[in-house]
Amino acid sequence: MQPLLRYGLISSLASYALLLLCPVAVLSAPLRVGLSGSPPFVFPDQDPPGGISLQVWEQVAAEQGYDYELVPQANATANLNALAEGQLDVAIGPITITPKRVAQPGFDFTQPYFYAEEALLVPERPPGVMTRLRPFFGVAALSSLGLLLLSVFVVGNLIWLAERRSNHSQFPRGYLQGLGNGMWFALVTLTTVGYGDRAPQSRSGRGITAIWMVISLVAVSSITAGLASAFTLALSRQTLAPIVDSSQLRGTQMAVVRGTTSVGWGEVYGARLRRAASLKAAIKLLQERQVEGVIFDRPALRYWLTKNPESGLQLAPFDLAKQTYGFAVRSGSPMRKKINFSLLQMHRSGKITRIVDSVLTNDNPK
Repeated sequence: MQPLLRYGLISSLASYALLLLCPVAVLSAPLRVGLSGSPPFVFPDQDPPGGISLQVWEQVAAEQGYDYELVPQANATANLNALAEGQLDVAIGPITITPKRVAQPGFDFTQPYFYAEEALLVPERPPGVMTRLRPFFGVAALSSLGLLLLSVFVVGNLIWLAERRSNHSQFPRGYLQGLGNGMWFALVTLTTVGYGDRAPQSRSGRGITAIWMVISLVAVSSITAGLASAFTLALSRQTLAPIVDSSQLRGTQMAVVRGTTSVGWGEVYGARLRRAASLKAAIKLLQERQVEGVIFDRPALRYWLTKNPESGLQLAPFDLAKQTYGFAVRSGSPMRKKINFSLLQMHRSGKITRIVDSVLTNDNPK
């Protein structure tokens, strides 16, 4: 019996030791980190992958001593679903923190590490002739012209009143003819031409003329600046967006990226959605004129435009929504507090800003 008892005791001790060591083995295993998104936040085609989101995570992992392996995911929704199902430990990428996602069980968001906007990519539309001439008929141009005419009219009246008795040969006593000569004198004085065919002779007339000369210097400078601005606007190669307000989205055909918040915002604004697998595929639909625009995150769209300056596309002059990007961990994970601490420290030290700047100014960011 003693050998059997001894064998049983040894087996029990071995089993107990294995149970004690299992948690250590589990904790020592590398974290499974889901990765999704598009440039400039994730460059999945690089070896190794790069981008803003990945560089921020690498900094956090280094500070907290996390060992991890990247698990590519199709999109943000697939990334979060895999996390909620226990297939991942962390989900990273440009994952927007929304009320719907916060309410979803199985995972919790960290502090935001990036603030962005939801934007619209549309074709460029060259301005027509009337559009180029519109600055000349704007409020600023017309009001300047009106003020000029009023000033000439007032000065013409004052000169006529001052000169009509002593200098009626140049400024006749008849109102209309005298006013006409007075306004002509005021106009040539304003433009500094000074033909000399009209000249005040009375003290009051010369005093009015002196004041008008000083005012003319300022008036001419202002008018010249206004006309220069109008010419610049009219002759510049500006383009106009076919959609200039979010209310115009209702009923339009828009491309969105499947599994991202662009789908939700497209539905909010009443657009007819064409779902694409990636941002590249969505933009291709727009270039082929199968859709009227692409709804997606402004930083990603702006980055694409910088890399494709001759695309004939532009950002619409408005934002659809404000967004925040964060990482996600399993519900109740102790890592959340540690990651939050690192992200807050990175915000305060400016590390995240430097990461963003380095990626956006580098043609091959790692």
